[in-house]
Amino acid sequence: MGVEAFGIEKEFLKDLLTQVDKGEAKLPEFQRGWVWPDRNIASLIASISLGYPAGTVMMLKHGGDVRFKTRAVEGAPATASTPDRLILDGQQRLTSLYQSLFRNEPVETHDSRGKPVRGWFYIDMHKALLGDAEREEAVVFVPESKIRVDFRGQALLDLSTPALEYSERMFPCAAVFNSMQWMMGFVQHSPEQQGDNLQLWSHFHEAVVKRFEQYQLPVIELGKSTPRQAVCQVFEKVNTGGVTLTVFELLTATFAADDFDLRQDWMDRQTQWTGGKYPILAEVANTDFLQAVTLLGTYERHRAAIESGRDETNAPRIGCRRTDMLNLTLAEYRKWAPTVTAGLKTAAQFLHSQHIFDTRFLPYGSQLIPLSAAFALLGTKADTVGARQKISRWYWSGVFGELYGGTTETRFARDLPELVAWVTGHGTEPRTVQEAQFFSSRLWTLRTRGSAAYKGLYALLLQDGPVDWGTGSDMSDENYFDNAVDIHHVFPKAWCEKQGIPSADYNSILNKTPLTARTNRIIGGRAPSAYLRGLAKSAETTPEQVDLNVRSHKISPAALRTDDFRAAITAREVALLSLISAAMGKDVQVDTNVN
Repeated sequence: MGVEAFGIEKEFLKDLLTQVDKGEAKLPEFQRGWVWPDRNIASLIASISLGYPAGTVMMLKHGGDVRFKTRAVEGAPATASTPDRLILDGQQRLTSLYQSLFRNEPVETHDSRGKPVRGWFYIDMHKALLGDAEREEAVVFVPESKIRVDFRGQALLDLSTPALEYSERMFPCAAVFNSMQWMMGFVQHSPEQQGDNLQLWSHFHEAVVKRFEQYQLPVIELGKSTPRQAVCQVFEKVNTGGVTLTVFELLTATFAADDFDLRQDWMDRQTQWTGGKYPILAEVANTDFLQAVTLLGTYERHRAAIESGRDETNAPRIGCRRTDMLNLTLAEYRKWAPTVTAGLKTAAQFLHSQHIFDTRFLPYGSQLIPLSAAFALLGTKADTVGARQKISRWYWSGVFGELYGGTTETRFARDLPELVAWVTGHGTEPRTVQEAQFFSSRLWTLRTRGSAAYKGLYALLLQDGPVDWGTGSDMSDENYFDNAVDIHHVFPKAWCEKQGIPSADYNSILNKTPLTARTNRIIGGRAPSAYLRGLAKSAETTPEQVDLNVRSHKISPAALRTDDFRAAITAREVALLSLISAAMGKDVQVDTNVN
């Protein structure tokens, strides 16, 4: 957007407020509500009465390609007319000034404690003329009744009639642009003081009222040709509220111009996977959904360009960055949103098959975006054994290669076409599969479920069919139905500390496994040799059966029965690396661990 796309001019405050009143200047729907408290408004009134600068207003010339649903400024008539301009910056100031100066209605605001209040602003004429330093104190806010009372209900200030306003020398701010009638009533109120009243009014009009009549605000106006992305970016740069608008909010305002309620559509779609059937989708956000839709929309644009004869470098790129999402059309959203909804549910079923049951152990929430988009595009082509094997390899490569942390939009854009081409036999391994590497030493640094690889390994352990050491029941069933399964130490922490084993070693995932809460209570802080005997007794089974149960967790029962920490951990390292290697479909990198 070049400098010729906008202009800056000074405009009279009265003219701007008139535009607001007539609906010629409105707000885009994505603007937040009016939030200024009464003292902020009083301070603004005081500044303008002194002729001080009050910032710049930014407007967008309405009627170009960028269309937003609009609404009137709070307090202004809700007309159905199409505005000439949209207010991008200056909403709080213009709303405050419109309500307090332009309309003869109580101002709806709140006090410093956030309590809603309705009332009127007045200027104490005598205080206003004492000097500039006293001006803010001269602006007072009184309740809707125009009577300010003390805690006993006794009137401290009564302005409920014009005569009382005259007597108290309190000028109503709502009369500032039409002061003649009030002035005549004031001067004639006390015949014996007409001379004094006229003199006071003359000074007050010159020092205060005239400032409002002559006040001008700098207005930057963006032209009709300003692109949507530029409008949104400009708005966020000047938004003094400090709250960044999401792409979802901006698109909601854009689609609303075509009478499409994006927010309601999103809420309706959420109901298709909420309620317990798809718990893994519980944290899918509206922006995640939009990213998946945008991936499909841009994929379609890219493929159409290729099929029309354009080469890869000149075809529209596939992507789901902020700019891409803001360029999503309503037609594209309508087309792809149902497909993404189905893709998300298929992705949830796939993750369930990989023994990832809920968001607590979901390695990367972000990987759901390309995964659901790929399922959406593949449809029934994803239902074969071969297709699921490829999708599984890609998924676990992303997890154990730890490739979906940080900024991921570029990887999304690469993975979608490459994964789809690979699954359908039209391409080679995606770069995510090729680039992913897992080093053996990483196992020693996986200590908390904060890392994707930690969560991924937990899922692989569940896939391998471990059973509860006490009951022999499948841990996946325990996890799904009991919800009392968690990762616990194999060699208890208390025992390890007594043996002088470093915490970095005993807290690694090599010394942890999924166990039920009741089994973990039996283990306590005892040596493995002791708790294995206790498990056999409490389960009323043989030591051999307990050993089989332990072995199902890729743990050497012989090393446990001799309390040999190093032997058990070394053997388990080999076993877990084998699981990871099988999931990724490639050898892991064996390096020298530092422990």
